[in-house]
Amino acid sequence: MNTHAVTVHQAGNPLVTYAITAVVIAVVMALRWRRMRRVMPLKLERLWIVPALYLVIAIAMFVVAPPVGPGWLFCLVALVLGAALGWQRGRMMRIAIDPETHALNQVGSPAAMLFLVAIVLLRSGARAAIDSGAGTMLHLNTLAVTDMLVALALGLFTATRVEMYLRGRRMLEAARRVS
Repeated sequence: MNTHAVTVHQAGNPLVTYAITAVVIAVVMALRWRRMRRVMPLKLERLWIVPALYLVIAIAMFVVAPPVGPGWLFCLVALVLGAALGWQRGRMMRIAIDPETHALNQVGSPAAMLFLVAIVLLRSGARAAIDSGAGTMLHLNTLAVTDMLVALALGLFTATRVEMYLRGRRMLEAARRVS
């Protein structure tokens, strides 16, 4: 019996992949940009939900495939970086308060949207660097990069909402003192 290992490698054109990704991002951004102009109620008591859900997802991912060796340090750095980026993103979100009803509203910020685009581009650049072999110098693999991105996103989502919660609460307290 002749058993030859046949390796099939489909190498797609990377430009086509980048073009498709750019088109998808552009469509999503255009839809978000349109929705961003609407005033949405901001419920401070609900800001914990997204970070809590993502924390559960992150814990599940780390339990199934925990980082190895320096991967933990890289994940911690990514979490701190995500928190710093998230805090800045939260500051960019516009929060308004109705002086009569004291209802909080948020309006999407174009700066916050562009900030997310920059993060996506940074992620794509890091992925390209890993794919080109630069990741081997840092002993990174796809799983390690995924772990770091999970930690970065957890820090980003959490810090954004913590900043918005603290600012919204301060605005409510100030409005109630004036009334």
